[in-house]
Amino acid sequence: MEKLKILVVDDEDRMRKLVRDFLVRKDFVVVEAEDGEEAIKIFFDDKNIKLIILDVMMPKMDGWEVLETVRKYSQVPVIMLTAKSDERDELKGFELGVDEYITKPFSPKILVARVEAILRRSIGEKNDTISAGGIVVNKAAHTVEVDGKPVELSFKEFELLTYFIENQGLALSRETILNNVWNYNYFGDARTIDTHVKKLRSKIGSKGDYIKTVWGMGYKFEADQ
Repeated sequence: MEKLKILVVDDEDRMRKLVRDFLVRKDFVVVEAEDGEEAIKIFFDDKNIKLIILDVMMPKMDGWEVLETVRKYSQVPVIMLTAKSDERDELKGFELGVDEYITKPFSPKILVARVEAILRRSIGEKNDTISAGGIVVNKAAHTVEVDGKPVELSFKEFELLTYFIENQGLALSRETILNNVWNYNYFGDARTIDTHVKKLRSKIGSKGDYIKTVWGMGYKFEADQ
């Protein structure tokens, strides 16, 4: 099986080496960039990068600029690393399309576990398709069609839509959604879910009405039959 390639972007040599060493032990191929401009060049030159680990504070181009540039052309999963713990920064990351958000200092083993979980889900282990009310989700190809037209979703938006469809008709609390879609003990607040739901509703157009707000609790997905 071909080894999966990961781009690690950080201006600190020590941090890149730490992350690289743990990823290489798990049989990943690691490509490194020390600033945002180098990261952009590498990403668009190499079409085989499956995930990006991206620092926020860097010279030339910061992580936000890199993320915005990448998201114009690709939905490759992105894990954001930052020394900041301000929840406004975290919400900004999710608005721009971050899939995971990790605050320094962090456990390299936990980072690798999250990388593996994201890649398992983004690449797909089963060739199954689910559908509801004109929305078709191909979990293996990681594609979504609405009334026959392709829709580009971020990794977390895709996971959220899949979870909604698989649990349609059920009232889901924000805590339940976080535990199942984020797949780890996430210490964020309800706005993380609300931010993703808002963007998901917008991207699937009129089908966004299928995602009902359950006031004081969370959300429920109900499609027209």
